[in-house]
Amino acid sequence: MTRTHLITGAGSGIGALVADLLHARGDELVLVARSAPRAAELGERYAGATTLVADLADPAAVEGLGAQLPDRLDSVVHAAGVVALGTVAELPVAAWTDQLSVNLVAPAVLTRGALPALRAARGTVVLVNSGSGLVAHPHWAAYAASKHGLKGLADALRGEEREHGVRVSSVYPGRTATPMQAEVHRQEGREYDDTAWIDPATVADAILHVLDLPADATISDLTVRPR
Repeated sequence: MTRTHLITGAGSGIGALVADLLHARGDELVLVARSAPRAAELGERYAGATTLVADLADPAAVEGLGAQLPDRLDSVVHAAGVVALGTVAELPVAAWTDQLSVNLVAPAVLTRGALPALRAARGTVVLVNSGSGLVAHPHWAAYAASKHGLKGLADALRGEEREHGVRVSSVYPGRTATPMQAEVHRQEGREYDDTAWIDPATVADAILHVLDLPADATISDLTVRPR
């Protein structure tokens, strides 16, 4: 049976590589894009994929996706994310609300809408977290708060959905060579060398391992760190 996966963040980075791997092996994709032009780009890149439009910074728009989802989903992969660094003393309200909305509220709302389809397929939810979801450092308060919250969401959801056969996994990549990492270095005022960090393909492979795990087990938490 062909498997079906809902993915956020498929436009770049880890999400794009996960989509590449799943599409290459013939799985069906449902991809969330923040705008119609981005949805068109994804439709061209992944022939046969279903594209849905919603800005993850707008919880109401995300909530509207529930009625557009298929009856069965083998997985939901939350790979989208945003980051804005700054001290608690200086970080503006918008930076807090954007990161909490995209990194935490949107995954919660989208997962809620997808639960009937996930239960029907006894599917897997993968939340791409971060090392910042385990340890918070100076200048990372808002981002770390959103990712610590994402861990809490995963832990609670795992217990709630166990009886329905839905597995929930958190993946915690360390610094990974993605466009987001380049943006982080820009905000930090440092030179960026992508060879110094984890290859995003390594993280994508780890996520596929989680998705393909036999039904007799689950991986609740998986940390991937630079060597």
